[in-house]
Parts: sequence; structure tokens; C-alpha cells
Amino acid sequence: MADFIEKQGAAIGLIGLTPFSAFAADGDMSRELSEARQEGSVWTAFALNRHLNPFTIDVDVENGSAKLTGTVETEVERDLAEQIALGVEGVNKVDNQLKLDPEFQAKASTEPNMSQRFEDATLAATVKSKLLWNSNTEGLDIDVDAENGKVTLNGSAQNPEAKELAGRLAANTDGVREVNNLLSVSKADSSAAKAQNAADDAAAAISDAWITSKVKSSLLYSRNLDGLNITVDTQQGMVHLSGNVQSSAEKQLAVETASNIRGVRGVDADSLRIDS
Repeated sequence: MADFIEKQGAAIGLIGLTPFSAFAADGDMSRELSEARQEGSVWTAFALNRHLNPFTIDVDVENGSAKLTGTVETEVERDLAEQIALGVEGVNKVDNQLKLDPEFQAKASTEPNMSQRFEDATLAATVKSKLLWNSNTEGLDIDVDAENGKVTLNGSAQNPEAKELAGRLAANTDGVREVNNLLSVSKADSSAAKAQNAADDAAAAISDAWITSKVKSSLLYSRNLDGLNITVDTQQGMVHLSGNVQSSAEKQLAVETASNIRGVRGVDADSLRIDS
């Protein structure tokens, strides 16, 4: 946790202060200790995530904004770290300064074993990201593993519908050949319920730019959609889709994909045309 000792040391200066200044200092100390706890929560979440714990990621939280620095191997891992940080209570913005390891990218293009590892890691992180972005599954405790295109989901879901949705999100990811959905269903999973409620409460604070980015990514990740032909624009949580799709089924899937992203209040697809 960045600067935790320094933040604790700030409390020492309270001795001998006037009541008014001591009150102000108490507020500063409380804020700094809260930020230190948030940093610890983000760091712990990274340490417990099998896709991120191999990397050294530094976290610094200030006024609700978490700055992430360090190096990861793929763009999807970089985005996954951002989504996990946003899931920590009190963090409402992420300054993502994580860099990609150029040596890994070079090896992945030349070494067969490294290339397969790269594809598996990217696929698993992509599915995990889709689950985190989705308003109906992001609060669930789901571990994602990928091996040669086969994705295995472990953890718990609040109901059969959430389990089925997680499986569909994984299966509809480009590159996934098979899904082994081992999620257990437990209505008593209060931690997942609390996480989901917290996400719902924070939905209004999600920026239009964040929503647009995640809708675009989800469309691109879909095996059944050509996301490059769909334009996404978001205004005050309302997503507007335009461009071309091949069928009414594709249009419906695009609307469903956008509707399920966290923070989306509605989807306007009137300008999304079906090619004849």
C-alpha cells in the first residue's frame, strides 16, 4: 500500500494543535486512513486474482481516484485491473497508467508455448472482463480459466438465471470453443448480493465514456457480431447504436449486449440498420 506509513505518521502532528486545527487534522487523517484502506483493498483484489497476481501493480488512491502503475502482459489484463479497482468501495475513478510488456509481446509471436499461454490468458481475462462489465454478473464471485479455447467457470451465482447468463457471456466470446460452467447456485451468498447492490447504487456515477468503451469492447468480443460495423455513442447513460448488422437476430443481440453493461439506462438502436 502506497504511502501507508507516511499517512499514519500524519497523526503524530495532531499533538498540541488548537481544537479547530485538530478537528481539521482529524478529518485529514480519517480521509488518509480511508484511502490507505482502499489501496489495500485494491491491492488485495489484485493479489487474489489469478490473472493479475503474477504482476507488480502499484496502487495510489486520492480523493476517490486510484492511480495504477506497473507492467502487465496484455491489454485485456490492463483493462481487467481497472475494472477490479472500480469495484472497490470508495473508488469512483481510475487513472490507468499500466504499461504492456514489449518482451512478452515479442515472445508470444515467436514461441509456440508462449503464444498458447498468451491466447489462454487473453481469453480468460476477456471473459472475466465481460462478467465484470455486465450489470447482472459483475457482483458474482467467478473464477475463469481457459485452456486451448475451453473456458471453465468456478464460483457461485445467486440464482440459476445468473449462472446461465455467465455461461452465455462466456460462450459468446470470440475464441471460446467450449464452456464448462461449474458455478454453484446459492441464494444465501450474501456477499455477492451486497456487491451487486453496491454496483447498482454506484451505476449513476459511471461515466458515459466508460459505458461507450465497454459496450464497444463487448461488441468486438462477441463471436456473433461484427463490432467494427457498429458505432456506439452514450449520453447520460443512454446508449445509441448505429451502423449495420446482418440480421434482426444480430440487432437484438447488440441491443441486449449494450443493455446489460453497468450504468446503461436504455438503448436506442433505431439507427442500427439490417443489411438486405
